[in-house]
Amino acid sequence: MNNKLIQVVAAVPQLKVGDVRYNTEQITSMIREQADSGVIVFPELAVTGYTCADLFLSDLLLEESEQALHTIAEATERTGVTAVVGVPIRFRNSLYNCGAVISSGSIRALVPKTYMPTYAEFYEARWFASGRGTEGETVRIGGREVPFGTDILAEDPVTGAVLGVEICEDLWVPDKPSTHAALAGATIIANLSASDELIGKQEYRRELVKQQSGSCYCAYVYSSAGTQESSTDLVFSGHSVIAQNGTVFAESIFPEYPHVEKAIVDLGVILHDRRRQNTFENAAEQYRRVPVRIQAVGGDEVGAEELTDMLHRYAYPVPRNPFVPADDSIRDARCRRILQIQANGLATRVRATGIKNLVIGISGGLDSTLALLVCAEAKKLVPEIRIIAYTMPNEGNTSGRTFKNAVRLMEILADERYEVPIGEGVNLHLAQLGHEQSYRGEGDVTYENAQARMRTYILMEAANMKQGLVVGTGDLSELALGWCTYNGDHMSMYAVNSSVPKTLVQFICRTYAGMCGDDALREAILDVCDTPISPELTPSANGQIAQKTEEKIGKYDLNDFFLFYTLRYGFEPLKTVAFAGRAYPELTEGAIREAARKFFRRFFSQQFKRSCLPDGPKVGSVTLSPRGDWRMPSDASVALWLAELEQ
Repeated sequence: MNNKLIQVVAAVPQLKVGDVRYNTEQITSMIREQADSGVIVFPELAVTGYTCADLFLSDLLLEESEQALHTIAEATERTGVTAVVGVPIRFRNSLYNCGAVISSGSIRALVPKTYMPTYAEFYEARWFASGRGTEGETVRIGGREVPFGTDILAEDPVTGAVLGVEICEDLWVPDKPSTHAALAGATIIANLSASDELIGKQEYRRELVKQQSGSCYCAYVYSSAGTQESSTDLVFSGHSVIAQNGTVFAESIFPEYPHVEKAIVDLGVILHDRRRQNTFENAAEQYRRVPVRIQAVGGDEVGAEELTDMLHRYAYPVPRNPFVPADDSIRDARCRRILQIQANGLATRVRATGIKNLVIGISGGLDSTLALLVCAEAKKLVPEIRIIAYTMPNEGNTSGRTFKNAVRLMEILADERYEVPIGEGVNLHLAQLGHEQSYRGEGDVTYENAQARMRTYILMEAANMKQGLVVGTGDLSELALGWCTYNGDHMSMYAVNSSVPKTLVQFICRTYAGMCGDDALREAILDVCDTPISPELTPSANGQIAQKTEEKIGKYDLNDFFLFYTLRYGFEPLKTVAFAGRAYPELTEGAIREAARKFFRRFFSQQFKRSCLPDGPKVGSVTLSPRGDWRMPSDASVALWLAELEQ
């Protein structure tokens, strides 16, 4: 498969202000050391030093700087690296603060800075002209015409990486050059900077980089001048930031020199998000494109096993549970916010319909527990709500543990509580159909689904009788896999859990247990969280749960992993398998491929259940509502996805 992973580097070299030859040696040395990278970004005016002041008027300094570019270019020869180096360039009657794009042994382009700060401690306009009006120009360097102007993008035809350049102040203004470059196709933005350090400035800088990478759907590499710049009036910090699509991947400040900050960025994710966000338009401006080499890390074409090995080698972070933040405080805050979204969605539906009675089935499992907690939180927003809870055991199938927890939860949280055994009704129904009244063994879905539909039937009738609204309990993972009974637990009047994946349901419940302030409720919730996941539609084993969902459909965490990367980033199956190999090193590639086959077969074949889902609130970036994020034909073929997994 095509490899779209690029290692980018923010490099801050050793520096002597005005010593071009020394600085050039440091720059070339760092390029050779980072030869496995695709893009290396050096600070603003790194060849001379940013703080040369009136030395920029010296022809000697400027002549040496232009000669230095050829030396730096030699360091990129026979490599897949593109370096972006800050240098002063003479053009006609003016001097320009430029980013030199250097690749494959030659100077490919010179991009001048657009905005020249001349305020507070800055006075660049004393020496440098703005790059405005330089579109379409060339400048002669070493006997060769080099593209010069603000209208240049550097493109690798193999990886498809497109590099745009802006310099320091260009990021701080409303009309950022990088915005136009991104709209014209740039997927990586290099910012060569010399930003002095002040109290609070680091945080502001980081937010600028983060926000620009997010709004432009790009990778953004920010490299700023270090402490070896002149300290006559200012101190520079060598602040380096690498971000992609609104997430900071790497950052450092006041490092020891030379220093590199590295990260691997994913062009596939960038391009997927741009296509998905159809308000991201193509720019009307015309940009020149110059060819460069920006190699993919680990090779331009890779197999799943090779990609997994590369992800391990570069310690590329791939979380096992992409829906669940690893940081405890972030996870806790997210769980609280999801619960708040769910409760407000339900409260709004109650206000809109005027139906204050919430009818809900409680099984003693995770999903119905979360739905009950959502009802309790909605009641805080609409005090007139009455929670009417039903537990519907089937003797011989429902375990003592789940029944006990269902009763405990209902006693604590429900306004009305009912136990309605379903065995007699299910048996009568099966007898009328001519089906044996007992479980026939593996694959007897008639026996299993009759129970799910009987429970939904009871809840719907109860809602009629109580003038209530049936609250659904099924979660996102069950919908993705079709692990629900059509017109059974698949149906409700408002499905509060429909965009919450199974791997997150437990964490939300545990978070609520920690914040509820009720010992009995906390104990009941935690015991639910520790109970094996099961629909309990087959006979129990001596009162213990016998039917375990994950033995039938695979582990929920791995299924949620496939779901996340397939829907959120549009990964092809082999890339998903490779990333899963990084996240689950204990599993063989064969085991992951087989789990992926099972996931895709179920995901495609069960779309018909998702095509008629009840309303429910979206809480995250991945959801399957047919009215929102996911619209798919119920009879789409899975052949293409399975064929790739056979490669």
